[in-house]
Amino acid sequence: MAQEFRLPDLGEGLTEAELVSWAIEVGQTIALNQVIGEVETAKALVELPSPYAGVVEELLVSPGTTVPVGTPIIRITTDAATEEPPARTPVLVGYGPGAPAASKRARRKLVTAPEAGAVPDRRRPDASPAARAAARELGIDLDLIAGTGPSGAVTRSDVESRTGSARPDTPPAPESPPSPERETRTPIRSVRKQTADAMVRSAFTAPHVTEFVTVDVTRSMELLDRLRELPEFEGLSVTPLTLVAKAMVVALRENPSLNASWDDEHQEIVTKHYVNLGIAAATPRGLVVPNVKEAQTLSLLELCRAITDLTATARSGRATPAQLTGGTASITNVGVFGVDAGTPILNPGESAILCLGSVTRRPWVHEDELAVRWVTTLSVSFDHRVVDGEQGSRFLASVAGMLHDPASLLAHL
Repeated sequence: MAQEFRLPDLGEGLTEAELVSWAIEVGQTIALNQVIGEVETAKALVELPSPYAGVVEELLVSPGTTVPVGTPIIRITTDAATEEPPARTPVLVGYGPGAPAASKRARRKLVTAPEAGAVPDRRRPDASPAARAAARELGIDLDLIAGTGPSGAVTRSDVESRTGSARPDTPPAPESPPSPERETRTPIRSVRKQTADAMVRSAFTAPHVTEFVTVDVTRSMELLDRLRELPEFEGLSVTPLTLVAKAMVVALRENPSLNASWDDEHQEIVTKHYVNLGIAAATPRGLVVPNVKEAQTLSLLELCRAITDLTATARSGRATPAQLTGGTASITNVGVFGVDAGTPILNPGESAILCLGSVTRRPWVHEDELAVRWVTTLSVSFDHRVVDGEQGSRFLASVAGMLHDPASLLAHL
């Protein structure tokens, strides 16, 4: 009999998603929990496993279409003799009522609640839908392939290189002729829509104040050079952002009002005694701000590893809704673009965002003499309803002081 799979509730209050791609086709026989496609919400790219085993009868939604939760997206013909009522309800691991804690990888997979007696496959390799489809076509076991994608995920190129050549039926991409159009119109959706809504809401809700300080960070740059030589930091992205993040966590503990939020409904200021540190990341899908959970508990090495992993995951489009929500304060690094400073807009629900400008060698008065030093400009935007000017200034001065003299930061590493 035919079963319709409806777009599941992906959690975090999301009501719709865009179907990005199908990994299967009409007439194909699929297995239970086989990835059938990818959907993109305003917060993350999520793989959809099939809640049924059977033959694909019809694809009800075309790629690029945004549909509400509950919309039928695929029809699958199943073997009635093997079906067990009632139908399972797809849930996103780690979300929903009573959902248990899940691993980082499990959180980004949409799975079905298993029926009695079912044995879930917990050894399923991490691979993109395109890679899985190519592996099936070429008869290759994904477990035998070392992935080169984000976090070791297997890509389509990895699968094709296993055969020694790319798919023979894949024609070369034709050259695109120059567009005669004078304008290009791009639909506002997914991450861009979410970012725009959030920034407008923040800008016109919280009264922003931004302060700046320029600081000599030569000693911090020397410390980073030493850290890069340590085997513990091998393979990690050891950058000025690493020390700025650690200094910010320490400064938030000393200035808790910047790690708070304004609760308009209950007319309360909610001070957080934990730090979920947001790291703004520019990705092909747009600006996202995943956050490092419980950053106040992490050593410098652990924080560096967490930031390295989180930004790689975000840029690959695989950040989960859990990683993109719940932040308490954030950092944005405009220095990577060669920009000296900025006036960042707060993430909704947060009261502070620190901006790191470019770190460059400049003439600087050092010990009463003119010298060439590593210098950067820091800025902090804060919600003036929650944070007074004195508190914001003390926070910024504290971060700057620790970067100027990282010895004062060593006690917190």
